[in-house]
Amino acid sequence: MKKLFKALITMSVLMTLGACAKTEKSNEANDGIKVVTTFYPVYDFTTKIVGDNGEVSMLVTGEVEPHDYEPSAKDIAKIQSADVFVYSSNEMETWVSSVLANIDTKKTKVIEASAGIELLANEEGDEHDHEADEHDHEADEHDEHDGHDHEAETPEHDEEEAEDHAGHNHELDPHVWLSPLLAEQQAKNILSGITEIDAPNKTNYEKNYNQFVEKLTNLDGEFKEAFKDAQNKTFVTQHAAFGYLANEYGLHQVSISGLTPDVEPSPKQLAALQDFVKEEQVKYIYIEQSGSSKYADTIAKATGAEILTLSTLETVSTKDVKAGEDYFSIMENNLEALKKSIK
Repeated sequence: MKKLFKALITMSVLMTLGACAKTEKSNEANDGIKVVTTFYPVYDFTTKIVGDNGEVSMLVTGEVEPHDYEPSAKDIAKIQSADVFVYSSNEMETWVSSVLANIDTKKTKVIEASAGIELLANEEGDEHDHEADEHDHEADEHDEHDGHDHEAETPEHDEEEAEDHAGHNHELDPHVWLSPLLAEQQAKNILSGITEIDAPNKTNYEKNYNQFVEKLTNLDGEFKEAFKDAQNKTFVTQHAAFGYLANEYGLHQVSISGLTPDVEPSPKQLAALQDFVKEEQVKYIYIEQSGSSKYADTIAKATGAEILTLSTLETVSTKDVKAGEDYFSIMENNLEALKKSIK
C-alpha cells in the first residue's frame, strides 16, 4: 500500500514537472549531451566514456543504499529532462520499470548497462536446503543410536528463514560490475547507446571506451596473476555481492547476509558461520565501506578474526569521488584486501 501511495503521488506531480523538464532539456541542448545515471558503477563507467562531450549526473549518492532507493518526483523529472538515462539492471534498480512507464522514452534514450549479461541465480537457499537435508538425514540416523540432537553446520543461508528477519531479497545476483570482464560488457552497452544518439562525437566516445577497456584488461590480469596459484580460495564477506568476481577467478564466497545487505542471519545461521570460521581458520571477515557490520563484528569477536573492508562500489561517498577515487582505485584496494585471505 505504501508503494502504491508513492506511485500515485509520483504520477500526480509528473504533469506539473513535465513542462519544467522539457524547458531544462532545451536550455542545455547546446552544452553536449545530458546523461543521468543511477548509482556509482554506471556513473563512473558513463563518465569515462562521455568524457568532455556532455554532463553526467548520478541519482543515488554514496550516502544512500542503492538497494533501498526509490526515486522522488524531482528525480523522475531529472530523468525525463535528460538525453540519456543509464541504469545497471532491472534486478538491481527494481523501480526503473515503473518510472519508464511514466516518461517519454522516445525523447530520453534508455540504456540498461547489463543487457545481454546472464545474471546468476540466487541459489543460496537451495544449497542450504540441500546440505541441511543431508545433515538432518545423517543426524536422524545417528540419533537412533546416541539420542543426541545436532545443529546444522553449514554456513549457507536459508532464504525463507532469512526473510523472516528482513524484506526483499534478489532472485538474481545484480552485482555484475565487480567482475572487470562484465564491467567491460556494461561499458560496451553504454557506448552503443551513447553513440546512437550522438553520432557526431562517436570517434571521441570510442577512443574513451578503448582507453577504459585497456585499463579493465590490465585489472583483470592483476586479479588472475594474484590468485592463479592460491591454495586457499575462500573468503567470508558481509554482503553476497562478489559472486561474479569469485566465479571469474575461481574463488569461493561465503556471506553473512544475502544479495541484499540488510538480510539478517538467523541465530542458527550465525552459529554455523562462527563454526565455519573457526574450523576453516578464517583470519579475515570483509565488511562494506558503509552499512551495519553488527553480525560480522559478532563473528569476529567470537572467533578472533580481523575485520577488513571490501567495497561493493554501491556506496562510494561524495568525499571519495571528489578526492579522485574511481572504479580502478577501489578495485585495486579490493584486490589488496583479498590477497590477505586468498593465498
